[in-house]
Amino acid sequence: MRIVLAAAFCLALIAPATAEQWRYEGGATPIAWFDNGAAQFQFACRGGSLTMGFWVRKPDARLAGASAISVAITPDAAAGSAVSQAGNTSFAQDMPMVHLDGSSVIVRGPVARQWARIAQQARDTIRVAFVRVKSGGGVEGIDANIFGAKGSKTMIGRVLGECG
Repeated sequence: MRIVLAAAFCLALIAPATAEQWRYEGGATPIAWFDNGAAQFQFACRGGSLTMGFWVRKPDARLAGASAISVAITPDAAAGSAVSQAGNTSFAQDMPMVHLDGSSVIVRGPVARQWARIAQQARDTIRVAFVRVKSGGGVEGIDANIFGAKGSKTMIGRVLGECG
């Protein structure tokens, strides 16, 4: 009985840590990533250039025909809050979309580097969303996803160290 309780206790300690933490893979293409099941957010060093990727497995139907869309990142967004132009939200505008096993965008260069720093500085969560500009002004977040910030500073830092 003690062995069963000890095993259950150990599994309870391990499960949250592995489910809510950034990962790193080295090799020819160093990558730091967080997968929440519905989407993946990543930073990689591809050919010596830093790239940021956001991939949603089952995107909103409004994205199906889009060839380009804006993307927003908000560190430590208030629970239940909507994506907005106010506060500490940053945008990458008119990014080409790829529709293959979901929808994704890839951002390179200075914007990817800026977003890496934003993600590293988040304390608890990182919200990433596809964004459309509303006809009456303002923005509308589509497929907003929350990623944990635990380990982001270290794992993204390892990629930045490889990418210079």
